[in-house]
Amino acid sequence: MKISTKGRYALQMLLDLAEHRTDGFISLKEIADRRNISKQYLEQIIIIMNNSKFLRANRGVRGGYMLAKEPSEITVGHILRITEGNLSSISCLEDEVNQCDMVATCKTLFVWQELNKVIADYLDSVTLQDILNKHQEKQIDNYVI
Repeated sequence: MKISTKGRYALQMLLDLAEHRTDGFISLKEIADRRNISKQYLEQIIIIMNNSKFLRANRGVRGGYMLAKEPSEITVGHILRITEGNLSSISCLEDEVNQCDMVATCKTLFVWQELNKVIADYLDSVTLQDILNKHQEKQIDNYVI
């Protein structure tokens, strides 16, 4: 499994909104400038994310986006499933029902199933708030006089 730029930038965008959630609606231009991401690319991502129920949008002069949920309620797993489709490590596990011709005799299937479970469990356990907290701890640990 390889996470695409779309998935990584969506995570960065939502992290920015989480960091600035007390600032009201945030424009894509502000996010793009702070995160050094193309505004045009964020516009493509926002179309996907708008259907996720993680965002609130406001049009007009003071328009922009804000999180519709608390950062502690949004996991990395949620974000990546929206942008990547699924988190399967191999193609035969992408569908709910395994379509592989060798499913009945595959000796390694359990390895990939368990790997997928470990990946999903981990990504579903990390929230935007966890990332912000970890970053803040890192900043405190790096304090220099």
